[in-house]
Amino acid sequence: MLYLTGAKNKVICADLESGMMGLLQTPATAYQLGGVQTWAMDNGCFTEKYPGDDAYLATLDKYDEHRDRCLFVAAPDVVGDGPATLALFPTMAARIKQRGWPVALVAQDGMTPDQIPWRDVDWLFVGGSTEWKMGLAAARLITAAVDRGVKVHAGRVNSAKRFAYFAALGCDTADGTFLAFGPEQNAPQIRAWMRQPIQEILT
Repeated sequence: MLYLTGAKNKVICADLESGMMGLLQTPATAYQLGGVQTWAMDNGCFTEKYPGDDAYLATLDKYDEHRDRCLFVAAPDVVGDGPATLALFPTMAARIKQRGWPVALVAQDGMTPDQIPWRDVDWLFVGGSTEWKMGLAAARLITAAVDRGVKVHAGRVNSAKRFAYFAALGCDTADGTFLAFGPEQNAPQIRAWMRQPIQEILT
């Protein structure tokens, strides 16, 4: 499972350039993408920094030259509210796709596999409250995505245990803020997480 860092710094320049790590961009961080092999765009809703639909699309336009290296663009969501997120999704998902970007649905509390418009989803981004995302409902949603060939990203992964858990469920990528603090000490840990063999989850 590939780690997408939310912080770009000198310690991981070689990792980003080689694709050993990816970058999770947001409209607020607005990092330069030169020297970044793989990246994705989060919407900023979790930190209450979503700029609005038109401004979000304008931000994507600024990065158009880097579109072929973008894994996904997260459609706007309502933190902790699955039904509200699903209501928002169709309009902005269509606008994002019209610009040629792969779109991610951010999974939130209460979503179930039968509610997901799978044909319109390129990636499932596992958000939601910590209790929900670490529970059986989110695991079932991840399994449903994997079974359909939809790629999965896990948000807010800042420990080896959580990284191993989502890797075992079949997630393709994960992000976290782990490298925003003490990158010299934490970067080697993340590299080690990605090298660990995937462990089966016992049920």
